[in-house]
Amino acid sequence: MQPKSPPRGAESRWPGQLAAIDMGSNSFRLEIGQLQRGRYRRIDYLKETVRLGAGLDSAGFLNEEAATRGLECLGRFARRLDGFLPQQVRAVATQTLREANNRDAFLLRAQTVLGHPVEIVSGREEARLIFAGVARLQPSTVPRLVVDIGGRSTEMILGRGTRPRQAESFQVGSVSLSMKYFADGRFSERAFREAQIAAGAELEEALEPFAPRHWREALGSSGTVGAVSQVLAASGISDGRVTPAGLRWLMERCLEAGSADRLALPGLKNDRRTVIAGGLAILYTLATHFGIAELKPARGALRQGVIFDLAARQAAERRAGGEDLRDASVRELQRRFEVDLAQARRVGELALDLLDSAAPAASGEARRELAWAAALHEAGMMISHHDHHRHSAYLLGHVDAAGFSQSQLRRIGDLVLGQRGGLRKMEAALQDSSFALHLLCLRLAVIVCHARDDAGAAAVALRVDAGPPTIAIDAAWADANPRAVHLLRDEVEAWAKTGLALAPRLAVAESI
Repeated sequence: MQPKSPPRGAESRWPGQLAAIDMGSNSFRLEIGQLQRGRYRRIDYLKETVRLGAGLDSAGFLNEEAATRGLECLGRFARRLDGFLPQQVRAVATQTLREANNRDAFLLRAQTVLGHPVEIVSGREEARLIFAGVARLQPSTVPRLVVDIGGRSTEMILGRGTRPRQAESFQVGSVSLSMKYFADGRFSERAFREAQIAAGAELEEALEPFAPRHWREALGSSGTVGAVSQVLAASGISDGRVTPAGLRWLMERCLEAGSADRLALPGLKNDRRTVIAGGLAILYTLATHFGIAELKPARGALRQGVIFDLAARQAAERRAGGEDLRDASVRELQRRFEVDLAQARRVGELALDLLDSAAPAASGEARRELAWAAALHEAGMMISHHDHHRHSAYLLGHVDAAGFSQSQLRRIGDLVLGQRGGLRKMEAALQDSSFALHLLCLRLAVIVCHARDDAGAAAVALRVDAGPPTIAIDAAWADANPRAVHLLRDEVEAWAKTGLALAPRLAVAESI
């Protein structure tokens, strides 16, 4: 279910502005900015410590207390975003909601409160967006390592200029490590040692791909590095650079204090006290295991990367052809999964023709999701022709594809899953009338093109007037393709069993 959009043609009260919401495991952040002649200008920034990650129980469920904190924060963000159009806002959620078993229920509530969709991004996509934010706000031609320690995950990215070369996400963060090894905010040498071993075990697989020979400078993004940097600078230990010596000094101060509530250091904010130990353990492990002599605080972060990505999508829509990074990712997936490109093109063109005739006001993003589903509907054939729609849907639900959120890939995967076979498996998704129409268009296109020839829009049309949709088929084409007509009749019967108002009827016409 998507939040209700403003009326078509509505104007923004804040033209030119873009907003990003980063729903992290420790903090929620709202950044509003504007790109003018290639330069970024921050307009507003709001941050609240929500501790969403602390509300994830041992069974992987987000508790109501943490969920309420998050929803209340989003309600405040929503008030600040009053007057923004949907295309000006992107909200992304990270590791906690990647893990939460009840994430769908929370997302439904979150989208209702915020008034905008909330997307869950994969770890690698989060890492890519982080690098995009750093690279644009702190440009350099030097090979870089960028590290971002969040509440429940740590991202590591290698890149040069604006292009990330390698990006990975590891399930260890300042909140999760602090909860496990520094319970009740108590500090001890044993706890630091065990926390560093745990962090090292999680990060060990990155030792070779992120070895020092691959980069010349290291930057740290987000709250943990920023908090440690501020303490070191305010205490006169460094100019803000994070070094192994500075980390040892800070761990010693933690041990002297004995607990978070007694830790008083210049530059240390109250909301960081309870998670500082876990962050220190990860940072010290990174410094010693990856040969990081100094980690410089970065000016960019995930939220700015989201804004730059949103701006790139808008620019792509204005250009002829309208391609963005996601289109390149789809082509790469087609290549990787050896998709029949001619068939993908046939099905895609017809599915979009049907959608345009049935719903000419469909949003550009909705059309693109249908096009991507058609482009990848046979990806699973590289596994097996039998039940290939299920294999295709599984691949889309689990693949990393630059530019896509996990949420969007799942929606596309749902379309791909429903492309053939009975509709009972799609019962829940079909309650969304927009999704149901898109699925009908895809299924009809797959049927009409099943012989792998170019039937095209001259063969079939989909008309939606006051009553149920009508599948109009050309009489001459129907005479020449009795097997396809047989399948279309089966399709009408399948939809009739759903009891939905969308259930179509079939009509043969001399011309369509």
